[in-house]
Formats: sequence, structure tokens, C-alpha cells
Amino acid sequence: MEQKLIDIQENIKFIRNRINEAAVKSGRSESDVRFMAVTKTVDPVYINHAIECGIDLIGENKVQEFLSKKDELRLEKVEKHLIGHLQSNKVRKIITEVDLIQSVDSVSLAKEIERQAEKNNMTADILLEINVGDEESKTGMDKSQFYEIFSEIAEMKHIAIKGLMTIPPICENNAELRKFFDEMYNLFIDIKTKKLDNVSMDILSMGMSGDYEEAILCGSNLVRVGSAIFGPRIYK
Repeated sequence: MEQKLIDIQENIKFIRNRINEAAVKSGRSESDVRFMAVTKTVDPVYINHAIECGIDLIGENKVQEFLSKKDELRLEKVEKHLIGHLQSNKVRKIITEVDLIQSVDSVSLAKEIERQAEKNNMTADILLEINVGDEESKTGMDKSQFYEIFSEIAEMKHIAIKGLMTIPPICENNAELRKFFDEMYNLFIDIKTKKLDNVSMDILSMGMSGDYEEAILCGSNLVRVGSAIFGPRIYK
């Protein structure tokens, strides 16, 4: 077997153990945290191997990349999320191809998802992406406008808000990082207690290759791991 395939198998096993330990430490069980493999720039042969190793949730960043790879992927029992920035003009291409869009960051994008979902006679599951560190370089809605945007999107009939997603700033230490994760968790719980129509708050998607354990300890129940599984990204 090619060395990279062996590495992927070992990496998945290692990460799964770390996820399980963090879940238990946070007072939950192993099954409470979803383990997503992020497949950006990863060739189909390696994604399929990860699926063989038990991965049942993948996340792709770009619409075009997902569409170009999907026919080569064994996705029968795999949940598919779009996790990268989504432009309104690409919504029609992806809406029926994935199970959930994690990166909804504006009313205008949500309106286009609503329009395309209605056209396809479906309800689109989404997460709202929040720019928790108020960084100009990152997508995600502004925290100060969150409740206003959230209320408007929650009214849309062909959209179901399933939770929140974030990418925190690069932090110098875990204490700093935890502040951002805790802030997201508090927001998540606040909305969950409101019990609103079209809003279920099932998913808090935070934590990536470098910080997924910390995110789980702060309440994340979906972590998005790419390079820790597949190795450094190779941009073509």
C-alpha cells in the first residue's frame, strides 16, 4: 500500500482518539462530536481511502472543485457540506449537491439560497458563519449585526438554520483561543434556548487541524480537519 494511504489511515485513527478523549473531558460521549474530513485540494483516491477508513462526513471549500471531483468519490453513505465562502451566483450549482451549507454570512446569500431551494422544492439546511474575531480578512457575519441578520434569515420558508460556524483568529495561546470559542458557544446556547421556528441549533462547527481539541472542550460538536489527515495542501 502507498505510504500516503497508510499515513491517512493512521492519522484518522489518531485524530479520532483525540476527539473522543476531548469529548469525554467535556462531559459528552464520543458520538456527540462529528469528525469532518476537509477535502480541499485532496485527490479523489485519498478521499475515498478516508471514507474506507470510516469517514462519513466531508467538507469542500469550493463549488467548482467539489463538482469536478464528485463523480469519482464513493459518497453513497457520506454526508457532504460546503464549508468555504459561497458566492450567490454559484448557489444554483451546489444547492442540490450537498447536504448542508456551512458558510452563510449575509442576508443576500440566504435570499438566493431561499430562491433556489424554493425552485427545487426543498428546504436547504445551513449554518450561519460568524466572524468571531472581527477580522477584515475573513468572511462571516459581523457579531454586532448577527441578531438582526439571524432574525431575517429565520423567517425564510425554504431554509432551516441548523447551527453556527466560525474560524477564530490565529491566537498565541489556548486561553486567548478559548475566549473566542466560549463566545461562540454562549451565542449558540442563547439561540438554542429561544426555540424558534426553522431554527434547530444542532451544530456548532468550530475547530480545525490545529485547535480541534480546544474547540471540543469549549462545546464544539463538529470539527473540520484537513491537513492533519491528508498532510500539507498541494495547490495546483
